[in-house]
Amino acid sequence: MNGAVLLGLGCILFLLAYRFYGRFIERVLGVDPRQATPAHTLRDDVDYVPTRPAILFGHHFASIAGAGPIVGPVLAAQFGWMAVVLWVVLGSVFIGATHDLIALFLSVRHQGRSIGWVIESLMGYTGRMLFLTFCLLALILVIAQFTFFVIATFISVPAVSTASLLFILLAVAFGYMVYRMNVNFIVATLIFVPLMFGCVYVGVRFPLDLQALLGCSVGSARSIWAVILLTYCFAASVLPVWILLQPRDYLNSYLLYAMMALGLVGIFVAAPAIQLPAFAGWEVADPRGGTSLLFPMLFVTVACGACSGFHALVATGTTAKQVDNERHLRPVAYGGMLVEGLLALIALMAVAWMTPAEYAQGLKEQSEVALFAKGLAGFTLKLGIPLEFGKVFISLALAAFLMTTLDTATRLARFTFQELFLPRGEADVQRIVPGASWARMIFSGRYTATSVVVFASGTLLLGAGTQGLWPIFASANQLLAALTLLGATLWLIKHKRKTTFVFIPMIFMIVTSGAALVKLFFQNALAWQAKGFAAGGILALSTGGLIVLAVVLVFFGGVRLLKR
Repeated sequence: MNGAVLLGLGCILFLLAYRFYGRFIERVLGVDPRQATPAHTLRDDVDYVPTRPAILFGHHFASIAGAGPIVGPVLAAQFGWMAVVLWVVLGSVFIGATHDLIALFLSVRHQGRSIGWVIESLMGYTGRMLFLTFCLLALILVIAQFTFFVIATFISVPAVSTASLLFILLAVAFGYMVYRMNVNFIVATLIFVPLMFGCVYVGVRFPLDLQALLGCSVGSARSIWAVILLTYCFAASVLPVWILLQPRDYLNSYLLYAMMALGLVGIFVAAPAIQLPAFAGWEVADPRGGTSLLFPMLFVTVACGACSGFHALVATGTTAKQVDNERHLRPVAYGGMLVEGLLALIALMAVAWMTPAEYAQGLKEQSEVALFAKGLAGFTLKLGIPLEFGKVFISLALAAFLMTTLDTATRLARFTFQELFLPRGEADVQRIVPGASWARMIFSGRYTATSVVVFASGTLLLGAGTQGLWPIFASANQLLAALTLLGATLWLIKHKRKTTFVFIPMIFMIVTSGAALVKLFFQNALAWQAKGFAAGGILALSTGGLIVLAVVLVFFGGVRLLKR
């Protein structure tokens, strides 16, 4: 099979899905461009800000993408390229993009409130509290896992760390010029996008290698970067969205688009022959040890490349508060997920041209991110781009993906933690009324809430290791999507609208992600029993907690479904 042909077919299917299936969902939901959005009715220029669709798409896509659509398909390629392609295409079209569009629509129609508040309106206060707890645990997993990926990239490619830090300064300057100095948006874009690409050159010339500068070990360098990155996450969580989060995501999106464009053109020019098997069997040997079952591990390993519950948190946490008009819902949410699916196909092509032996050896010797960068740089070599420069540029784009997810995830985790202390029916995490409980007085502040989130993420990062974290993060992420679809099904029933296109994906996601979590729980529990708490204790407890929360939530939702 030729990789260029396969990628071309994927592009065509995604375009057709956006044109026809996306519009079908719009009609069922009742999207109305005349409806005033929360960005206008609740405008505060901190979280609620009417935003141009191009900027909003950049923020949303940069926030949801992260490493998921890259790490997942690269790892899942061990099951065979055909299995990955089918799940990425069908999952993105009928589950992932559908999930994202519905989540964003529901939040916009509920004053930009979080999916947790929407769940309360459908499943009651207890349902909301359980759902928020599940969301918080999933977000802490996201922050810990993606911080690890950023640290690994900074250490292996020091040029990336220099450019990434410069990007932050550029984002602050861009936000200040556009929103406070009223500089024309297009003019500011024409100034700052070239400056951003200039940072890539500066990074190559002046790499920030902590081991060389401080004479420290790799372990010490990792710890220093962990502190720096978690401090950045804290700042991104508490600052107004226009200062850092929104402009950073918008500017970084150009870097991400450039990487995807290079990947697309490189694959079409190189036209690589796929050498990995189309189907490797129902049970395959993991190159890093052990074995993996195609069901359910394929679906949760691909993770964000086909469907992601984290997207609902982004859509309802930040994106919904910035939607200028409901006509932008489909391009931002449904279109954003399809572009992420396209990125997942590019990631698969980056390793599918390798022989099975080369692929297995590559996973043993380097991270999934590094293997992707190496593979894609091989395609861009056909365009006349030097291999080493291509690897640095692609690694830099990946770090941009990761950091935009990190800052958004931290802000969302802060919102979620604050919501846990809201009284029944309350949605405003910033407003503290007289007579509020002592718990809310202490924990509802954004500085306190962010501190708790950052501390928990750092503890998980340093205490649980990271090799076993990805499948647990991915399983929790998929199950979160299933719970969001459960809430969407209840809303559709309540408003007497079609439910099949949401109900069937919900059942599928509950079964696959639930089975994966149960498998991972027993795997880590056995490791804990055999080798001690450090070998699997934290992960076993985390997985067990997620399973209990999910079972109770599904029971609550099932009862509501039967009643309706």
